[in-house]
Amino acid sequence: MNAKRKRFPGRYLVAIVVGTVSIVAVRSVTGDERGSAARGDCEHLTVVSSSEKADLLDDIARRYEATDPRIDGRCAAVDVVAKPSGDATDALVRGWDTTVEGPRPDVWTPVTSSWLEIAQHRLADTDGPDLIPAQVEPIASAPLVIAMPRPMAEAMGWPTDQIGWHDLFDLATDPRGWARYGHPEWGRFTLGKTNPNFSTSGLNALIGEYYAATGTSSDLTIDAIADPAVVRFVQGVESAVVHYGDISTTFLENLRRADEAGHGLTYVSAIAIEEKSVWDYNQGNPSGDIATLGDQAHPSIPLAAVYPVEGTLVNDHPYAILDAPWVSPIRRAIAEDFLRFVLAPEQQERFQEAGFRDHAGRPGDAVNPDNGLLPDQPAVTLSTPSAVVLDAIQRSWADLRKRAHVLLILDVSGSMSEIAGGTGDSKLDLAKRAAVQALAQFEPDDAVGLWIFSSELGPGGSPWMELSPMSPLGPKREDLREQIGSLDTHGGTGLYATVDHAVDVMHGSFDADRINGIVVLTDGRNDYADYTSVDPLVAKLTHQPADRFVRVFCIAYGHDADMPALEQISDASTGTTYDASDPATIDDVFAAVISNF
Repeated sequence: MNAKRKRFPGRYLVAIVVGTVSIVAVRSVTGDERGSAARGDCEHLTVVSSSEKADLLDDIARRYEATDPRIDGRCAAVDVVAKPSGDATDALVRGWDTTVEGPRPDVWTPVTSSWLEIAQHRLADTDGPDLIPAQVEPIASAPLVIAMPRPMAEAMGWPTDQIGWHDLFDLATDPRGWARYGHPEWGRFTLGKTNPNFSTSGLNALIGEYYAATGTSSDLTIDAIADPAVVRFVQGVESAVVHYGDISTTFLENLRRADEAGHGLTYVSAIAIEEKSVWDYNQGNPSGDIATLGDQAHPSIPLAAVYPVEGTLVNDHPYAILDAPWVSPIRRAIAEDFLRFVLAPEQQERFQEAGFRDHAGRPGDAVNPDNGLLPDQPAVTLSTPSAVVLDAIQRSWADLRKRAHVLLILDVSGSMSEIAGGTGDSKLDLAKRAAVQALAQFEPDDAVGLWIFSSELGPGGSPWMELSPMSPLGPKREDLREQIGSLDTHGGTGLYATVDHAVDVMHGSFDADRINGIVVLTDGRNDYADYTSVDPLVAKLTHQPADRFVRVFCIAYGHDADMPALEQISDASTGTTYDASDPATIDDVFAAVISNF
């Protein structure tokens, strides 16, 4: 295997024809919007796309199919599959198990070429196959921005003044908080930031922090990122994080709910996201799904995009046709033909209309100050570090991230003994394995506690039982694994009373320097006779003290979990509910939940 490959410094044009496969693209304009499901006899190309553009790319694929493309006399179809860029990177490096990850990509289009660099580097390190092409073509672009509620951005001088990571560091480490800018009522500066192991915005924000700390815009080195002053700066920014997350939509949805409740300035002060996501939020469409655009009113407090004065990375949304044995000549030819279609002016205008910039970085009419966006920014664009430095930056986050203060609560009621689908294992067995694996995501100095609940477990017939108190994980990691492994099922589901008491306990042990949260997994509905309504719990979570606010992240496990009640609980605490209705997905779901810490 060739371990040394070209990096991805710019835009390259993919070859037009591969081998002897000929392309005959006979495109009609009849408006026949046949989906790929209706083209079962065609050769199907699988495109794995980053989530924020997957819906748009899928719509473009349907338009492509409507032209009736023919490759060497055979009709072509394109299947677009959404997958976060970090997840796709891990899947490729692990060998892409189709039973777990879904169909293998013929084309991979992550958010940025940084993920191609990381995948290439890790495949080389593990002597894996050389899958990543040396030449790629961007299909759209979007700079990373610091999105702030507009009044907060304006207090810092937006849109005329230059604002950067150093300003945020000063604000994050100032005990006066927003009083620094004449607004003590806004409290401390808080930052929403995704986990760089999963999310491009989290990774790019971390890279931007390092660049700002070093005062450079290119040629970041291993020695530079290890400098103690640089480390202190990055830790200072990270200290403002309210919680992390697997996707930026988590923060935008929570902000939307806060805005609807009249609290648009209290949830978070800033979120590191793509410029396009600011446009989505300000259109009342925080999910970014093109199907829901226009369904909701615009927020009362819109977001403004701050382009860090030190510079920012621009996501190039590369279109990588993999050098993989499963990518046949005909699929490669379809991939090249579909790329030409995507790069045509009509499709590029659709990207611009959706808040992206085009493949050359040109903004469309949607990028304007009324939408919270500045078309003449960013003034400074950062270069992507080398693969070795990228990998080191991503790995450094484990040491630099804000530490956790988290309580894990597992349902051990009788229904957890049921066999999960065709797995042959009980739901509890699968959950125990997932929980043990999730412990590996915590660092030794993270504070972790463990409870179980069913009914009449504890003193006085309470439904909860503490198995391990809140304390540093390091000394007790093995004991915690053994405790989880020995769990058994019994009783009913005392959900509301357990979470209510857990909130009280977390308030009493609250650590302002850590991310304080509760993770609760349950497969059923509350049936505890002494606490029958979710309303008191929702009221308690909604009206928590601002200086001791605890978020609850719920896992709705199996088809019988009470999803509406769990969503009420997580929404009231600006947490999130994760859907694990298929118990076989619990490993991935648990990992996503723990990525908030």
